[in-house]
Amino acid sequence: MQKKFFSTAEAADICGKSEQYIRRMLKSGRISGCQIGKTWVITESKKSLEEACVSKVKLPKVQDQKNSMIELPQWKMLSFFSGAMGLDIGLEKVGFVPLLTSEIDDAARATILANHPNIGLLGDIRNFSKNEIFQAAGLSSNEEVDLMVGGPPCQSFSTAGKRLGINDARGNLLLYYINLILEIKPRIAVIENVRGLLSAPLQYVSSKQTQDGVVPERPIKGGVLKLVIDMLRSGGYGVSFNLYNAANFGAPQIRERIVILCCRDGRILPYLEPTHSENTTFNLPPWKTLQDALKGLPKEGQHYIKFPEKRLRFYRLLSAGQNWKDLPADLQPEAMGASFHLGGGKTGFYRRLAWDKPSPTLVTHPAMPATDLCHPSENRPLSIEEYKRIQEFPDDWTVCGSLLEQYKQVGNAVPVSLGIAIGKAVKNALEGKNWEVQEGFPFSRYKKTGSIEWERMHNLSRKQAVRSASLFDIS
Repeated sequence: MQKKFFSTAEAADICGKSEQYIRRMLKSGRISGCQIGKTWVITESKKSLEEACVSKVKLPKVQDQKNSMIELPQWKMLSFFSGAMGLDIGLEKVGFVPLLTSEIDDAARATILANHPNIGLLGDIRNFSKNEIFQAAGLSSNEEVDLMVGGPPCQSFSTAGKRLGINDARGNLLLYYINLILEIKPRIAVIENVRGLLSAPLQYVSSKQTQDGVVPERPIKGGVLKLVIDMLRSGGYGVSFNLYNAANFGAPQIRERIVILCCRDGRILPYLEPTHSENTTFNLPPWKTLQDALKGLPKEGQHYIKFPEKRLRFYRLLSAGQNWKDLPADLQPEAMGASFHLGGGKTGFYRRLAWDKPSPTLVTHPAMPATDLCHPSENRPLSIEEYKRIQEFPDDWTVCGSLLEQYKQVGNAVPVSLGIAIGKAVKNALEGKNWEVQEGFPFSRYKKTGSIEWERMHNLSRKQAVRSASLFDIS
């Protein structure tokens, strides 16, 4: 029989929230309840309670604003596609404080101002001229920008999905951002993106005629990145890049991202300097683990979504570091359903994280069947608080929006340690210092991802890239 009433404690357990959070929901009218004596009870079904806890929070409209910092930092930095500011937190630890952020997501905009109320904030960068950007940053039109950073939306280049590249509006934002770099001309520019950018194809139309007419479009593997490199070099920038595993820089997470370093004076900057390694071959400390990340985090007051009961029954059979393959053989088909017959390792299904290894890459939803991120010992997904620890956000960093919006913001962020490594490289470049990285260091799980090796492997002609660029309106 369906229970008619829940106490605030029971409701908090159902939603994975604190009792204080449940009381706030009652006061705001997001859930229904009544008082019996001095005690509040919730008059919602379990299902409606769960839905209310993950539903979109109505945030107040966050307006664009001009930078109002009383004292400007030493380095003039602009941040674009800022999200929850993971990259910016890392850069700030090295001495770079953004004068301006740019973000279109409402929850992320609220997050930015909750933590930096005086910072400049703009929305879609396509709606603003260079002068308007400088005004919002509190800069005069002739001032020099030291650093410009940004991670344009990456879904178009992800190795999952259709990989539409610059044929997609989000992909075109990458090229718009490159044009903005060439217009603002910062001393150093940083571009961060997903691994898929290394191989993202670029379509071009050949003018060669055959008996059947014009030769159809032919994809050029790696053509998007080649176009980006050529645009930057045409503007005088020296360009270097690599695919970096954040675990090699101290993050307790296996997360690989491309980082492109662009130097206005034409210098080709070295790769980022690692601080950790998977083993001790390079005389560096070993990778940090999930246990390192979560050490000292209070168990109470954590916020998380829940697994449905039909999946929890299988999770209860698994220990830390196990997944669906560790279930009894006779239960695997039932647990996996149609996915049981699919190819591939499917290691994300019913995945309990291991204490003694770094976390897998955090995703924007920790309870999707193919990319589960289950706590090593508790029967639930990772909490927002645990997400923040793994991405190395300060515990007191405010993340706004609904629970799912918070997961999305933190899951999309750049790990703080990778931001620190980028900041150190930028600071050295601005100060005219050089640095060396041990030869042969495996920056990621993949080979030939550094700019030198990649360009040798993708020997694309400049003519092809220029011809492809003419097909897209990136102004």
